[in-house]
Amino acid sequence: MKVILLEDVKSVGKKGELVNASDGYAKNFLFPKKLAVEATKSNLNDFELKQKSEAKRKKEELEQAQNMAKELENKTVTVKVKTGENGKLFGSVTNKEVAEEIVKQTGMQIDKKKVSIGDPIKMVGERTAVIKLHPKVSAEITIKIVEA
Repeated sequence: MKVILLEDVKSVGKKGELVNASDGYAKNFLFPKKLAVEATKSNLNDFELKQKSEAKRKKEELEQAQNMAKELENKTVTVKVKTGENGKLFGSVTNKEVAEEIVKQTGMQIDKKKVSIGDPIKMVGERTAVIKLHPKVSAEITIKIVEA
């Protein structure tokens, strides 16, 4: 019996695959646990439509991330902090503070988890940060640390 898998099933296949399963296995295990549906014409058609809409949504997300990367590229974000002697900071500048400044200065909504600054920033000066907007798209931005 041909079935469309709704979830990953070990030693059978991955989600979304059309596989051949024995009648008993499909009726007694896959269908009751909602791991698969029978591959009828209507189910196949629904499945294809879902795949197309998912592909379209992913393409739109990628385009949006690329546009944001173009806008962010070569931008400089200034972070004002309290400093002590020789330009050393009290504490350090974190990716949360950098994300907040990006939102304030550019108006773009950037999540703090997407900002990667590498080592903690503990001195006044310039650094670069990488912003991961999408698994395939990232942008570099310059961070300028100045005394408040």
